[in-house]
Order: sequence, then C-alpha cells, then structure tokens
Amino acid sequence: MTDSILKVDNISLAFGGVKALTDVSFEVPRGAVFSIIGPNGAGKTSMLNCISGRYRPNSGRIQFNDRDVTHLRPNDRADMGIGRTFQNLALFGHMSVLDNIMVGRHHLMKNNWLTGPLYWASPAQKEELAHRREVEEIIDFLDITHVRKAVAGTLSYGLRKRVELARAMALKPKLILLDEPMAGMNLEEKEDMARYILDLNEEFGITVVMIEHDMGVVMDISHEVMVLDFGKKLISGLPLDVMNDEHVKRAYLGLEEDEVMQEAG
Repeated sequence: MTDSILKVDNISLAFGGVKALTDVSFEVPRGAVFSIIGPNGAGKTSMLNCISGRYRPNSGRIQFNDRDVTHLRPNDRADMGIGRTFQNLALFGHMSVLDNIMVGRHHLMKNNWLTGPLYWASPAQKEELAHRREVEEIIDFLDITHVRKAVAGTLSYGLRKRVELARAMALKPKLILLDEPMAGMNLEEKEDMARYILDLNEEFGITVVMIEHDMGVVMDISHEVMVLDFGKKLISGLPLDVMNDEHVKRAYLGLEEDEVMQEAG
C-alpha cells in the first residue's frame, strides 16, 4: 500500500447556500480499507457521491488511478473500476438475486443490439455463460447460494445488503464505495459483513472506502480513518491515532478516553 488509488484535492460542494463539503482533501492507499466517519450531516455520503459521479463538486479535483475523473459520468467511472453500494438499498425488488447481480455485469458485456438478438448463433451465448460463472463465484463467496433464485424483495434486510454488495462486486471494481454497509444489522450480521469486506479486500485485492458508524467495526477492519464534521475534514490517520485525538473524542464522539476505547473495543 505504497501508492494511492484515489486522490481527493480540495473538494467543495454546496446546495444553494448550504455547504456540504468545504476544501476536503485526502488520499486512499491502494489496497486499503479506508473508513470515513462523522456525525449525521457531516458530508460523508456527499463525498461518496462526488467520488462516484452522482454529484459534481463546485471546486476541487478527484483522481482515480492518476486520471482526473472529476467531470466524468457515473457510468464512465464504473467502466474504470469504481463500484458503489448505497445507504438505502437500491435493488430491483421484483427480480431474482441472480438477475440483480447480473445487472452489475452489464457494462462488461461486449455484444450489442446487432449481435444480441442472434443469441444462439453469436458469441452472446458464450459471453453470458462466462458472466454467469463469475456471478456464481461471487454468490458462493458471499454465502447466498441458497437464495440465488429468490425474489430480492422477499429477502431479509441483512441478505438484501449482501446482494447489493454482490452486485457491486460484479462490476469487477478496483475501488468499492460502501455507504453504511452494516446499518440496521444485528451483531451476527455485522460480524458476517465485516468478514466479507475484509475478504474482498484481501482475496480480491479491492480497495475499500467505507462510511460506517459502528466504531468497533471501524477500529477492527480499517487501515486508515478520516473524520468529517460539518463538511470539513477534522483528521485522518491510523484508527487508534484518530480515536485518541482530543478533538475527535470531545467534539465528535463526546466521550472521555476510557469510554472511547470501550465503544471501540
């Protein structure tokens, strides 16, 4: 993790007179699990939206793999290898788990409107089979084989979160943006999700930028942590250094040192 896969330079974003982000800069090392924390309204999701292309910042620059992507569309960024999950689930509830994940492969498919209709007499069949094989590997990796044919909208919340992660992985991302992947989960579901995130980082080599409120998870799996407050960067660094910062403990967490460590442990 000696070089940076993502560089964010002086990003500012405003909605009318409301400043969501103000001159935020940071770098994400290649191969890292990088967590963004902060109170509600701190600008965390706005930052992910700027990185993924959903929002266009008013000023500043975003570089991915040393390429300026500040003004690229979300689809172009996905093509380059930026995947995304959302705080609120964005699955197609009427479709099966398998079909939802296959949607994530769409931008990788080479057959077009001319060759697609000739399915049985063109490379389209082979291509779809190859994509399905890779999707099945992701399904197996996330332990959702037993629901692969189930309608996504009928699944429990924890399983739907896992399916959304599977769809993001299906993009074959180099960088994956996770917006509160463990929100609303019970302890067992959180432990499972943390393990999957670590495994996709270590086994698949995917760099992770994650928003998360659970300080125990942040301390356990993050290589680096950045704190946002009112759209401004407070501090970034190693998890323990960040949690020991007096400004973070008092202004953000509102806890004394022993309470911080108890919350994180």
